[in-house]
Amino acid sequence: MAEKKKLYKDLEDLPGVGEATAEKLKAAGFGEFSTLATASPQDLAELAGISTETAKKIVEAAVEAVDVGYETGEQVLERRKNIGKIATGSKNLDDLLAGGVETQAITEAYARFSSGKTQLAFQLAVNVQKPVEQGGLGGGVIFIDTEHTFRPDRIIQLAEAQGLDPNEVLKRMHVARAENSDHQMILVERAEDLIKEHNIKLIIVDSLTSQFRADYMGRAALGERQQKLNKHVHTLQRIADNHNLAIYVTNQVMDDPGMMFGDPTKPIGGHVLAHASTYRLYLRKGKDEKRIARLVDSPNLPEGECVFKVTPNGLGD
Repeated sequence: MAEKKKLYKDLEDLPGVGEATAEKLKAAGFGEFSTLATASPQDLAELAGISTETAKKIVEAAVEAVDVGYETGEQVLERRKNIGKIATGSKNLDDLLAGGVETQAITEAYARFSSGKTQLAFQLAVNVQKPVEQGGLGGGVIFIDTEHTFRPDRIIQLAEAQGLDPNEVLKRMHVARAENSDHQMILVERAEDLIKEHNIKLIIVDSLTSQFRADYMGRAALGERQQKLNKHVHTLQRIADNHNLAIYVTNQVMDDPGMMFGDPTKPIGGHVLAHASTYRLYLRKGKDEKRIARLVDSPNLPEGECVFKVTPNGLGD
């Protein structure tokens, strides 16, 4: 194994990878052996513009070049010590999430319109830039806007309320408007270089599902939509793990007509998104500035609710 690791020092050393193919792989977000080793040969072939057979050989060689396999629970615990948290601005919401929005995880907020999910996105985009001791991660932001919701004037307002230089805050935000679901997927798949160059610590997708909903309408397209959505969220999770950054996504909702009792509000995305999201928040609008957040799903935290406020100065209690 040591010899193989030494043999495959650079991407160009892998079988079937020349300089041109290496550039394609890097552009597609597969610049490391670890990302290649866990890639699907079909996806790799499509993204890098190479044959499936070549992609299979590349993946096999990358597996030989890295340690891909089991690790002890102790090793997992050690890795999780590197996890960071982004404060939301509300102590109640931070407590519900055991300290804030977590790195190496996908946090999803679903709600009806005007319930605070985009406001939480804006607040996190500002707060992540603060030092760790102030509830941030000292890093930049990628904001993928699918619903034309990004408002720099709101970012300025929130930054000033935090005592931050609004121009500096905006400079560390990298915004892209996704025109359709394929464009949205490409924006995520090719974010690798931006993440390294600008110390990105948070990726926001607002909203995750709107373009998929628009591009794949009707029951006949449901299977393809769910397949592509599944691939998209797994790419987000891989990036979160590889770069120890946080993913915050918003999600649209619909009413379940078969629901006779209780709240008929259901998130879009079905089981694919339900299983992929590490933390799932359901936000509801209360009176005036009040919002109610319910933690619906988490691998390690109990279900619970809290009340927070959305004010001109940002999130609070």
